Amino acid sequence: MKILFTKNIDQTIISKELGEGILVDCVEVIKTKPIMISPFELKNYSLIFTSVNGVASFFKNRFKPNENFTAKNYNKIYCVGEKTKRELRKHGFGTFKVLKNAETLSRFIIGKCQYEQFLHFCGNLAINVLDKDLPLQNIKYKKVTIYNTEEINPIITEKYHAVVFFSPSGVRSFARRNSLEGMKLFSIGETTSSELRNYTQEEIFTSEENTLTSIFALIRKEIGSRI
Repeated sequence: MKILFTKNIDQTIISKELGEGILVDCVEVIKTKPIMISPFELKNYSLIFTSVNGVASFFKNRFKPNENFTAKNYNKIYCVGEKTKRELRKHGFGTFKVLKNAETLSRFIIGKCQYEQFLHFCGNLAINVLDKDLPLQNIKYKKVTIYNTEEINPIITEKYHAVVFFSPSGVRSFARRNSLEGMKLFSIGETTSSELRNYTQEEIFTSEENTLTSIFALIRKEIGSRI
């Protein structure tokens, strides 16, 4: 059994989670680079982060959110995914609300946060769910592009039994020069699976959460008998 991960992951973690019975290769299919901008006043805004890279680039640009909940104009922080939440904690900040994907976050904001105004710190290829949905509900929303994602489009000549995807941009980068047919397709979250459906009619196995723990559990469940 040979599996391709479209992202570099520590081999010791892979061995711990999947055992020694399979061969695993990791190939980066995208690369990211922060965009340096001048930090500006965040007063009166709620902040949205939908990726680890968005958080890292935000603090690299020396933004300083106000998380003093007793202050009148403190910044509520909304994020997508546990990895994004952990990245915020690394920088000393908590989160007001954590949702599993952008669609769920959009519904939460529309239902409960209509009178807030939002800044979304994200990459150039961020999916357009929030900037499509929120303005239609007269919710003040602005996307701040703070890092660039480049699709590398590698050619994969090795044959694999399964491929694991971690983002819509990773799917596009891989599918541009490689077939998705005849392999088990694993996806970290529904947003990535939605992108995969644009390129294949093969069955897609989607993790319940956008976490490595969840995707490893899914792989063990689906191909465990072969490991």
